[in-house]
Amino acid sequence: MATRHKHAVFLIGLLALALAAAGLWWYLHPAPGPLRLTRTTFADVPGWTSADAQGALDAFRRSCAAIAKQADAAGMGRYGGTAADWREVCAAAQSATLAQPRAFFEVWFTPFAIGAGRARDGRFTGYYEPQIRGSHKRHGPYRTPVYGRPDDLVTADLGAFRPSLKGESIAGKVEDGSLVPYASRGEIDAHGLKHARVLFYTDDEISLFFLHIQGSGRVVFDDGSVARVTYAAQNGRPYTAVGKTLMARGVPREGMSMQVIRAWLKAHPKDARAVMESDASYVFFNEEPVGDPALGARGAEGVPLTPMASLAVDPRLNTLGAPYFVSGDLDRLFIAQDIGGAIRGAVRGDVYFGFGSEAEDKAGKMDQTGRMFVLLPKALARRMKDEIDFSGT
Repeated sequence: MATRHKHAVFLIGLLALALAAAGLWWYLHPAPGPLRLTRTTFADVPGWTSADAQGALDAFRRSCAAIAKQADAAGMGRYGGTAADWREVCAAAQSATLAQPRAFFEVWFTPFAIGAGRARDGRFTGYYEPQIRGSHKRHGPYRTPVYGRPDDLVTADLGAFRPSLKGESIAGKVEDGSLVPYASRGEIDAHGLKHARVLFYTDDEISLFFLHIQGSGRVVFDDGSVARVTYAAQNGRPYTAVGKTLMARGVPREGMSMQVIRAWLKAHPKDARAVMESDASYVFFNEEPVGDPALGARGAEGVPLTPMASLAVDPRLNTLGAPYFVSGDLDRLFIAQDIGGAIRGAVRGDVYFGFGSEAEDKAGKMDQTGRMFVLLPKALARRMKDEIDFSGT
């Protein structure tokens, strides 16, 4: 009887922890503006007729491989139906000619304009795959550790407790039966992590900081070998853009970019760590073979990212694996294959630029406005209203 009582208390405690975690998650990630979809035609999508869709078709085929592994009834986000709704278009994509990629999307999809409340335009930024130097041994300038996932890091799947939080999680650690926040960036810098394995050491903590922001990258070791560093986990702390920290210190808002941030950090070595630690978020990594060097690391959808064809979106509102057209300065078709801590909102995207200095330069400077359209399979679109307001869901 005593054992059964202890078991019940333990289960109640776990439930309380999960519900508390759900409340904390919503506090740290407030609900974005109401999502609205409006049916349109390709002829009325600005920039579509001259858009580049070649890379998007290749990327969509990779997404289809991920969708194929899901059960027919698996949900595809707020408005993407189920995996079964994508089977036919995915099969057609395998035989589509690369000579006319836009024609494939026009035949098989219906475009919907995405809005956030009354707003039509949204913000689009860029990210890239950085490169850092490393050594598997701590020596000389290689002093800064790059950590794997800590053994004591606990991740709670909030969707298991609230269906509206499907796909969301919160991280922390258990102390005296309570789920508490994990160590912040500043605490990890000061005290290290005894529960995490050091994958390797780097000689540049600023480059490591940018690796944390981007979420994945490549490392060139002191023996000449190269590996890919991929996202393994995050400490659960909210992401804070250090650009805001610098603006609070008097750096002009106009022209703020990754290049400006990096230059400031290098020019102010005494203050650099404090500025970086204003972002409490901290990322843990895996070390893997590079694989195809033309592609990026696997995104949140589990497929390699395609330069200038993969887009990070807010998974609470939009659908991973779906095609999205961005009108404006870009006029380009992307496939939603990734997510990001700073990517919040219905009309919000982060474009993957690829690897190398040119990709870094373009991604760091990109901060544009534009409209966003989602392309949904025609069979699914026929079951949908011409205009859908999700503010009540």
